[in-house]
Amino acid sequence: MALQQQSIQPPPEPVDVRLLQIAASHIKRFGIKRTTIVSIAAEAHMSHANVYRYFASKWALVEALGDRWLKPVEASLRQIADGPDPADDKLERLVVGLHRAYRDKIEAEPELFAIFVDSVAHGRAGARRHRGRLQQEIQQVIEEGMASGVFFSGDQRRAMALVFDAFHRFVHPAAVWHDREVPRAQMQVRLERVAGLVNRALVSGLK
Repeated sequence: MALQQQSIQPPPEPVDVRLLQIAASHIKRFGIKRTTIVSIAAEAHMSHANVYRYFASKWALVEALGDRWLKPVEASLRQIADGPDPADDKLERLVVGLHRAYRDKIEAEPELFAIFVDSVAHGRAGARRHRGRLQQEIQQVIEEGMASGVFFSGDQRRAMALVFDAFHRFVHPAAVWHDREVPRAQMQVRLERVAGLVNRALVSGLK
């Protein structure tokens, strides 16, 4: 007797992931102030008390949503930092890639990006973690550049300060949000110009 073929069902989605998806949908439709644990629970067909089993508060849920939302951006930066390219090339690709990713998110999900900007302004944990990861990637590239002789600055802290000061307009979430109406092509030209200046300063050595 031939065995009947059974369709393979995908595993059920984790509850916490489903709650984050619902939260993102509600924020886009209603805004953060009108998004509530009660409304999220209702769409998930559970009690609001059950939601608190996964997230201690509305803001804990929002923090988790931000971490998940930024994870692909951080993964792409890690890939660049770990790549085989010269340090000066990697530094430019890092800042260009981050700026492009932020602009993509502003255009696709402005409500979520606005929450991200607010989190940065208030120094919330998720925003601090994201900035820490970005600093880690840039520090790795600068250290590689110094070790290989591509960068001739002997002061890593000054080099890091130069990078973040020079690229502030292009990598700080609030600055990118402020410039969201500026055409992307125009910002790209400005960013490439600044990147060239920064790389030349690092290659020739900080004075």
